[in-house]
Amino acid sequence: MAPSTFKLNTGQEIPALGFGTWQSPPGEVAKAVETALKSGYKLLDAAYCYANEDEVGQGLKAAFDAGVKREDLFVMTKLWNTYSTRAELGLDKSLRALGLDYVDLFLVHWPVGMNPDGNDDRFPKLPDGSRDMSWDHDHVATWTQMEALLATGKVRGIGVCNYSEPYLRQLLAKAKVVPAINQIENSPALPQQEVVDLCKEKGIHVVAYSPFGSTGGPLMSSEAVTKVAERKGVSPGTVLLSYHVARGSTVLAKSVTESRIKANLEIADLDADDLKILDDYSDSLVKEGKVQRYVYPPFGINFGFPDKLHGRTLPNGFKG
Repeated sequence: MAPSTFKLNTGQEIPALGFGTWQSPPGEVAKAVETALKSGYKLLDAAYCYANEDEVGQGLKAAFDAGVKREDLFVMTKLWNTYSTRAELGLDKSLRALGLDYVDLFLVHWPVGMNPDGNDDRFPKLPDGSRDMSWDHDHVATWTQMEALLATGKVRGIGVCNYSEPYLRQLLAKAKVVPAINQIENSPALPQQEVVDLCKEKGIHVVAYSPFGSTGGPLMSSEAVTKVAERKGVSPGTVLLSYHVARGSTVLAKSVTESRIKANLEIADLDADDLKILDDYSDSLVKEGKVQRYVYPPFGINFGFPDKLHGRTLPNGFKG
């Protein structure tokens, strides 16, 4: 039987399946969150960058009013780039919007900094339209601020998102606290095996986002996914969610449609043969240079991802 939770290096139990709130349409987020929590989701993923934490907070309140208990939920949100030098302020803004006293995990959203005094609170731009980046940003310094938050009682654990293998090695060489998780874009079309393997070696739990690839993309209808779906008698979407749980990772599902929210709760128990079919598909994409990364903001930075070796180098970043 597929596991329902995984133990983190903090001692916390994180659910194997979570509900994501990225790119959820304004006006629909609160109801979607309420529906998800009342339907049985225990893990909720949010972020200041998504500009919808107020609505997520409304959904949380409605679920609490309906009898869902805070202590039964695992809530995580993220520090955005414009707050990379002001971690506690970023946390406080998220807590206020969510209507919570603490989050179970607080995550560095990306290992970059953006101008905290720029022309926008989330996406400051230069006159030429490019992102107003802090080119002297040191992600290790941000992590030191994250570590200090553990003493405030406002976070139960800390982690990272979108960390490549070289960035993670740079961080671990200087961190006092090992990140609890690394939340990454992950699917059979973007296995990121070098990141997953390093995380497992260091006791860092992987949380996968965008498990379906892009909307209308080729992953859902790929031969490997449909073959496993037929073997198991489930939908391709169920296969793509179950793939991560079988690999020992948590996966985030996202929808604002009640029927889809409930359907995504189904996790099939994939066996070694099922995983081999999906892994062989992944291996072929890697070998042919055809992995598909859909989330890659135009920061202009080289993070050291094998499929994106371009951009500038930052302090304590990828040296090339």
